[in-house]
Amino acid sequence: MFATALIVFREVLEAALIIGIVAAATRGVPQRGRWLGAGLLLGLAGAGLLAAGTESIARLASGLGQEIFNAGILGVAVIMLAWHNIWMASHGKQLASNARGVGQAVRDGLQECSVLMVLVGLAVLREGAETVLFLYGVAASGGSDNNTMLLGGVIGIAGGTAIGVAMYQGLLRIPLRWFFSATALLVLLLAAGMAAQATGFLIQADLLPSLADPLWDTSSLLDDHSISGKLLHGLVGYTARPAGMQVIAYIAVAVLIAFGMRWVNHGGRAHSPSPSV
Repeated sequence: MFATALIVFREVLEAALIIGIVAAATRGVPQRGRWLGAGLLLGLAGAGLLAAGTESIARLASGLGQEIFNAGILGVAVIMLAWHNIWMASHGKQLASNARGVGQAVRDGLQECSVLMVLVGLAVLREGAETVLFLYGVAASGGSDNNTMLLGGVIGIAGGTAIGVAMYQGLLRIPLRWFFSATALLVLLLAAGMAAQATGFLIQADLLPSLADPLWDTSSLLDDHSISGKLLHGLVGYTARPAGMQVIAYIAVAVLIAFGMRWVNHGGRAHSPSPSV
């Protein structure tokens, strides 16, 4: 539930901020609500089609072997999570600036209102597509049933929407970099945990050596099936009895993502995904 809530919260917040920036920049434009609403609906419809297509692909690929298929899903999710963190660290401010610029151009009569529908639709589709992929990774990692993931999704949607609306209305003055710095760290650890779990599937399929199995055993201190163990598993990929190769994968992915984020920031790029609305 926690991993689901985190992923959905971050993606919904990013989409809500883009919509809020565009809405704030087009105040007074006739019928802007219709165009924004149409873009929202089109983006959601596109994400829904992607979800349906992913389920079809999953059924077609089930013959590859459950371990290999799960490892593949997790591997793609790890790559997307890494790309998400690094890309947002370097392009988030520019994305928000472009959204504000488009909104101002529409308000000044330099562009047609239909561009609002396109901008919002693409933003919602992008975040929705990432959410679909990430949630398939969470499902493949195990430990979450459909009801738990649904609850996490509802919490994430509610939280992301509430903060986005509060930012738009000027009710929340907390710098966004705090939100995104905290969630970026959690996403990094989530990606590292998924990498370790994907490695575990490949070890089960005899495609990778275990390099000591288990490397340690902390089940007497914190069992995987306890409430705290499940919480840490969902947030940071905790495993009481990890194989040595899983630990290597976890550390390698965490270091690579952290290095990538530090590198793009060191290059003088934006430190926060978007300014306050």
